[in-house]
Amino acid sequence: MRFLTVCKTVNFKMQNNTSYQKELPDKLYFKVGEVSAIVGVPAYVLRFWESEFKKIKPKRTPSGQRLYRKRDVELILKIKYLLYEKKFTIQGAKQHLKTKPAEKKVKPSAKALKEIRRELKKIRDLLT
Repeated sequence: MRFLTVCKTVNFKMQNNTSYQKELPDKLYFKVGEVSAIVGVPAYVLRFWESEFKKIKPKRTPSGQRLYRKRDVELILKIKYLLYEKKFTIQGAKQHLKTKPAEKKVKPSAKALKEIRRELKKIRDLLT
């Protein structure tokens, strides 16, 4: 039996309007080996970045295994982009991440939510 893996495309823009995209599986937590494969760096590099960038805070299991959240993986991808593509130093990447505000999620408007609710009620009525 094969399972369908749902992926989320991580897309972020850096300076000079260059964009960087990467497919992330739709999971809550990622093990260090999975993150290593997604990002394309060895696990020891991830552990080093974790010590250098305090924003990377993987959850630990009772056995001590690291579990990274999606936002951790997205941040690691940004760090890799800054260090490997833009040739920033560790200090330069820290400074860049500190000065650049985090991207804010756009909340849907009340009007859009009412329209969605109305459409869902129509669908419910059709099914009953």
